Amino acid sequence: MNKNMLAVALAALLVGGVAVAAYNSFNSGADSTASVAPTGFDVATSDGAAAGSAGDFMGSGDISPIAPADQLEYADVVRVEPVKQKQKLYATVIGTDPVRETSTVATPRQVCEDVVVQERAPERDGNVGGTVVGAVVGGLLGNQVGRGNGRKAATAAGAVAGGFVGNRVDRNHVGGQVVERVDTQCRTVSDTAQSTKVVGYNVTYRNPDGTTGTMRTESKPGEKIALGSEDEVIGYDVTYRYHGQERTLRMDERPGDRLPVIDGKVVTQTAAVGGSERG
Repeated sequence: MNKNMLAVALAALLVGGVAVAAYNSFNSGADSTASVAPTGFDVATSDGAAAGSAGDFMGSGDISPIAPADQLEYADVVRVEPVKQKQKLYATVIGTDPVRETSTVATPRQVCEDVVVQERAPERDGNVGGTVVGAVVGGLLGNQVGRGNGRKAATAAGAVAGGFVGNRVDRNHVGGQVVERVDTQCRTVSDTAQSTKVVGYNVTYRNPDGTTGTMRTESKPGEKIALGSEDEVIGYDVTYRYHGQERTLRMDERPGDRLPVIDGKVVTQTAAVGGSERG
C-alpha cells in the first residue's frame, strides 16, 4: 500500500513538472516570436491609407497579419521631369518717392497804350504865300504916294518891297511849328508761368530672397509690385520601372532612386492628390 501511494505521488509530481515545463516553454516561445516579428511599413499610399496602421488592429479583437519584410519590393526610378508653371513674381514695396518735373510756359499777349506825340510842322520856303501878301500890301502903300507916273513907280516899288518883306516874315515865323497829337502804340509781351507735376515714382522693393532693388513706375504702386514671371515647380512626373514595365505618376516632391511596391502597387507619401498612374 505504501509503495503504491509513493508511486502515485511520484507519477503525479513528474506529470506536474512536465506540465509546468511545457507551459513555461510555450510562453517563452510566444514572447520570442513577438519580439522578432516584422512591424510592417507605415507608409501612406496614394489614397491616403497606411499599411500596418492602428486601424488594422481594430475590429473583433483579432490581430491582422502583418506583411513580412520579404513581401516588400522596389521599383526603379527611371526618369524625373519637373512640372513647371508660370507664376507672377511679386516684391514687397518698402518705399516710394514721387518724381516731379517743373516746366516754364510763355504766353504772348499784346499791350496797347495812348502816347502824346510832338511833331514839328514842315518848313515853308516863303516864295508863295508871304511874297504875295507882302507885294499886295506894298503896292497899296506905294499907290498912296505921288501922282501920275510917280504913283505907278511908287506902287511898283511898294509891291517889290512888300513881297520881299513878306517872304522874310513867312520864312521866319510860319515854318518849324511844333504840334502835339495822341497816338495809340501797341507792343507784344510774354507772360511766363511755372508748373510742377508728378511724372513717375522711384520705387524701392524687397525681393522674396531678401535682396532689394529700385525701379521707375508711372503710377504709385500698392504694397506689392509685379516684377514679371518665373517658372515655378509644382510637381514631378516620375517614370519608374517595375517587372520590366514603365509607368509614370505625378508626385509633389522629387523621389529617390527607388519607390516601394506592396502587392504590385507603388506606395508613396508624396503622391499628388488625385494623381493617376499613366502606362
